[in-house]
Amino acid sequence: MNYVIGLDYGTDSCRAVIVDASNGQEMASAVRYYPRWMAGKYCDPQKNQYRQHPLDYIEVMETSIRAALADCPAHVAPNVAGIAFDTTGSTPALTDSRGVPLALLPELAENPHAMFVLWKDHTAVKEAAEINKLAKEWHTDYTAYEGGIYSSEWVWAKMWHVLRQDPSVREKAYAWVEHCDWMPALLTGNVQPETLLRSRCAAGHKALWHASWGGLPPNDFFAALDPLLDGFREHLFSETHPSHTVAGCLTEEWAGRLGLSSKVVVGVGAFDCHMGAVGAEIRPGAFVRVIGTSTCDVMVVPYREMGNKLIPGICGQVDGSVIPGMVGLEAGQSGFGDIYAWFRQILEWPIRRIVASSERLDEENKRKLIDETVEQIIPLLSEEAAQIPVGESLLVATDWMNGRRTPDANQLLKGSITGLTLGSTAPSVFKALVEATAFGSKAIVERFIENGIEIKEVIGIGGISLKSPFVMQTLADVLGMPIKVARTEQACAFGAAMFASVAAGIYPTIEEAQQAMGQGFAFEYAPNPTHHTRYMDLYKRYRAIGQFTESLDNIIN
Repeated sequence: MNYVIGLDYGTDSCRAVIVDASNGQEMASAVRYYPRWMAGKYCDPQKNQYRQHPLDYIEVMETSIRAALADCPAHVAPNVAGIAFDTTGSTPALTDSRGVPLALLPELAENPHAMFVLWKDHTAVKEAAEINKLAKEWHTDYTAYEGGIYSSEWVWAKMWHVLRQDPSVREKAYAWVEHCDWMPALLTGNVQPETLLRSRCAAGHKALWHASWGGLPPNDFFAALDPLLDGFREHLFSETHPSHTVAGCLTEEWAGRLGLSSKVVVGVGAFDCHMGAVGAEIRPGAFVRVIGTSTCDVMVVPYREMGNKLIPGICGQVDGSVIPGMVGLEAGQSGFGDIYAWFRQILEWPIRRIVASSERLDEENKRKLIDETVEQIIPLLSEEAAQIPVGESLLVATDWMNGRRTPDANQLLKGSITGLTLGSTAPSVFKALVEATAFGSKAIVERFIENGIEIKEVIGIGGISLKSPFVMQTLADVLGMPIKVARTEQACAFGAAMFASVAAGIYPTIEEAQQAMGQGFAFEYAPNPTHHTRYMDLYKRYRAIGQFTESLDNIIN
């Protein structure tokens, strides 16, 4: 019997899923939240600064795997054959010459610049702009396979920014590592920057890596950007690896800490959305949407269909980044569920303060009332918003509260709500925000289709796809396409488990692992043709308002 473990590192937590590789049955799972992150440490939302401590990653890995194993029959742990990781990205950290993330050094243990810079950290807007400017002036445009626009969400901009900010970090910095690369390196004992195996997914989509120019751009490109980057290229890598590649086996230390055998094979890591697409049984023609706080859209395209196309404004096209033997395409929105959460926070602000100061309730009842009320805000808004006829309200919003990822990355952009009147209600504003996220999705679909990429089906994965019928029906109506929802809530972890099964030799290809382990689909949302027609009129207004607000943001910035 062969079991595999998929580790899914999200924004807030790590989930360990133990799977029977013969049929995809989930044996057990466990979730652990990052303790320092949940305490709000090292982050400053006003500056778009979001940092995570490497100890959070280590601690939750150990506790989540042990907790999941504890819920399995005794024969499971000795028969675990492989383990693989997916993480958010680009989430990199600077390291010293030994490959140790700088926050693990005692003198930098509380320094946010020494920590992993989370995917949604947007502090490096200036650095991204300078990378784009030089790339367009250079003899080779190294952003060509990353949509032609380098983002502040990606590794080189982030690492350059923290080097600029902090002399104490500069003094120790030797290289950088992506979160999805560090976890397998840590477990296999190969953390040396020059030798650890790097993810094709991470490097191709976020680090300017491409085989046609010999890997990463040459050192003179980075030195021209800033002498602070001079030499980093030589401490990094030229080769990258798809995620079915074996990174090594568990060290004796980590085998003991996790309660597993040192024969367990560890696969090369990748980003959560790419492995999530695999877990959702992606195939050519499928447009997979990982829908959560933000969205990530993934497709795989055969070489013959991709040809020499370069799709502008997306988050990269990389050979083997999703399924080996095909080109992986990535797009996405910087804000999706986060936008709904923001609106809920606006509405809950007076509730928390007024109830908390009430003299009519004791402290326990205050807490219960606040928690109960806040929990019901989004469900009640969704219920009421669904009753508002499409097009009845003149409200139109844009979905750029966290900047724009695609099409055409611009993290300086701000969101907007237009058409407000004294008759506007909380449900009508919420409906406009949901429609805005759907319109942003429509713009991404159009970019693919305009560039000759066929979309035959849409697949949704993630919490919103399973739990928010109003959001998903609105999305289907706007796209004018049916949306199938993956049955498993753990598509990312299941994708990692599938890659673990191939790395461990249980299956020869990812496609065969998908066929054996896939969980199918729970249900499908069919578009309402009448709603789609009305939404296309609103979509024109969304595009026009977006162009106007973008022009204002460009003037201001």
